[in-house]
Amino acid sequence: MNDKKHKDKDKEKEKDKYKEHHKKHPEHEITEYSEGSVARAIERRTAKLPSDLFLWAALGSIAASLVLEMSGREEKAHWIGQWVAPFLLLGIYNKIVKVAGSDRMS
Repeated sequence: MNDKKHKDKDKEKEKDKYKEHHKKHPEHEITEYSEGSVARAIERRTAKLPSDLFLWAALGSIAASLVLEMSGREEKAHWIGQWVAPFLLLGIYNKIVKVAGSDRMS
């Protein structure tokens, strides 16, 4: 129980420090901008996708690339192997949208 009180006090000190800093340096204040209608529409749709879908897609492209490489189809293997990074980046985008999407602000 005592630890919780200390954590709460520490949080309050951090908030006070933050407020004081921004009084001295108003140029550091975070400015909120709203997303356009296209971005909001994309966020609404991508937030419905399960996050692990992109991980499985990346792992699937690794496996497909390996199979193609072993069967001697190197060019296709390299092309499909290049899909891994975009799938993982889409997964990160999906997670960010779920956690901090524009609909969280409104």
